[in-house]
Amino acid sequence: MGLGSYWGEVIEVLREIIPIYDKVNSYISLGKDVEHRNRGISGRVFPGNKILDAGSGFGNMSKMALKLCDGNISVTLYDPLVPMLKNTGTHFEKTPDLINGVFEHIPFKDGEFDAVLCGYSLRDAINLRIAISEIHRVLKNNGRFVIIDLGKPDEAIIRLGVSFYLRFILPILALIAGGRLGLKFGTLYGTYKRWPQNKKLEKLLLEKFSRVEFEKDLMGGAIMVAAYK
Repeated sequence: MGLGSYWGEVIEVLREIIPIYDKVNSYISLGKDVEHRNRGISGRVFPGNKILDAGSGFGNMSKMALKLCDGNISVTLYDPLVPMLKNTGTHFEKTPDLINGVFEHIPFKDGEFDAVLCGYSLRDAINLRIAISEIHRVLKNNGRFVIIDLGKPDEAIIRLGVSFYLRFILPILALIAGGRLGLKFGTLYGTYKRWPQNKKLEKLLLEKFSRVEFEKDLMGGAIMVAAYK
């Protein structure tokens, strides 16, 4: 499971859409991206924590965590795209640590972080099982792995509806929000096709983690997950 050889194409698209990334994401999530990040992080990141924002993009997950903890956390942004990391400067009062790399080879020691946050990014792992194993490794005992992402409903009829939205409605919204460059968001459907169904993702997490809390919204088309080491 994971993007495999499709990863290179997805990364190139992400590089191209940096100027419109946040604006389009807000549109295509039907304006619920902030709410979902809040729901996922609340009660799972605490003042004094050291957190890794993995697949960080501009650091939206970290910004939410900082807000909820009155700025009293240590943040490391970790992303495969250097241009994305370079665009974080204006998004934080104090620039966090910036590290470039992929999920499958996280360059930190065992048990270094209290929480790892993945906002709309784990779906882009090259190898999902290895990515989860690496995230588990760098978490402290009792650490939390928070995932906010698209959900793939277990019920076939609902899954069909989500697929229809991603394949046909999302490109229209992305075009409205981001112009012709927004059409590049069409690759999101390709990542969704390779993403496991909700129950399968939960089982995959339970291979490494002791407990998983799995919340859903938009009929299972959006998920807020916390996995506990």
